Amino acid sequence: MLKLLTILWNSFRMALQELRVNKLRTFLSLFGITIGIFCIIGVLATVNSLESKVQSDIKSLGTNTIYVDKWEYSGGPEYPWWKYINRPMPKYDEVKFIKEKTTLAKYVCYFNGTNANIHYEDNQINNVGIYAVSDEFADIQSIEIAYGRYLNETEFMRGNPVGVIGYVMAEQLYGRPERAIGRPVLFDGKKINIVGVIKKQGQSFIGGFDYDHCIVLTYRYYASIYNVNSDNTQPFIMVNGKDNVPSTALIDELKGVMRQLRKLSPREEDNFALNDVNQFSENVGQFFGSVNIGGWIIAMLSLIVGAFGVMNIMFVTVRERTSQIGLKKAIGAKSRTILTEFLLESAFLCVIGGLIGLVLVWILAKILSSVLPFGIFIPINIVTLAFSICVILGILSGILPAFQAARMNPVVAIRST
Repeated sequence: MLKLLTILWNSFRMALQELRVNKLRTFLSLFGITIGIFCIIGVLATVNSLESKVQSDIKSLGTNTIYVDKWEYSGGPEYPWWKYINRPMPKYDEVKFIKEKTTLAKYVCYFNGTNANIHYEDNQINNVGIYAVSDEFADIQSIEIAYGRYLNETEFMRGNPVGVIGYVMAEQLYGRPERAIGRPVLFDGKKINIVGVIKKQGQSFIGGFDYDHCIVLTYRYYASIYNVNSDNTQPFIMVNGKDNVPSTALIDELKGVMRQLRKLSPREEDNFALNDVNQFSENVGQFFGSVNIGGWIIAMLSLIVGAFGVMNIMFVTVRERTSQIGLKKAIGAKSRTILTEFLLESAFLCVIGGLIGLVLVWILAKILSSVLPFGIFIPINIVTLAFSICVILGILSGILPAFQAARMNPVVAIRST
């Protein structure tokens, strides 16, 4: 054990000496390793942070939730909008039927909405989302209240003129978000009292519910002041599956329920769409997986160049230390000891290059986190993976020079100049 620690320390000391004596040569040789590790950690950390943000935004739409709508959410250049535009819009009364007929649904809620200009005293905000929802909306959506409270069951049942407001909207209208509680807000000539302020959410990359810039109120009150069948509204039904129920099973059951509800004959096509939130998550995972592969390809090219640079510097090192190697072997050093020392030194050089790359990534992450709408984090598993690659690459790069040193004839090596 003591011998191994001595070899490790000597290899580390020789690697540092190589850096100190031949700074420019060593830096240029390690530059490829530095760039490769920079690419690996940088790309993986950025992509993982972005994927985490997007997946979090998708989860905000509802975990294991199916959206019953007239529109398919697939999109694309060949989207057959003319096929869907004449479909009937989901109705509030359909929620009750779905609840009664489904066995796999845990929560069912109705959503309708529009945009309106809102104002309080002299402050006005244009084009604010008005979200009209039924009582189980908050059971599907994770709405956190920063100040006040959420809408209660009585208010949903009676359609009281109350609502909760987004954090940013509350700041802009009332100066401080907590001042919104108990104060009115007016839109389209109607007034509601604010009972709660939604916790600040931040920017979403996928659209969906913009809780920072909205007002959430009861559907019954909304229906009393707006035409719910207007083309300006955006109705859909959200169906949340029970725990451990696959979304595919929930979709199969909902399809039968909706066809029964719409009284469709076996030969008629569906006049509704069942959009699976889980499918969005899978598509996002596949996309970011492809991006990661691209990052790995770029990084591996840099690492290969860096490996040749390290191999070159190790060949030069062996040549410069030929007499020292001969002296060590003459006084009893075994070939495997010489081999191990050079392999470890090569690995330490790659680790030093990796450390430089890690520092550069950390600096870049700090800069980007202050600019981008999401933070960039460097997980410990990515750092561990990167340095494992450094060690493996260092050993592979040092194999040929190390074997050359280990096989030297001590007499010939000592006589060399």
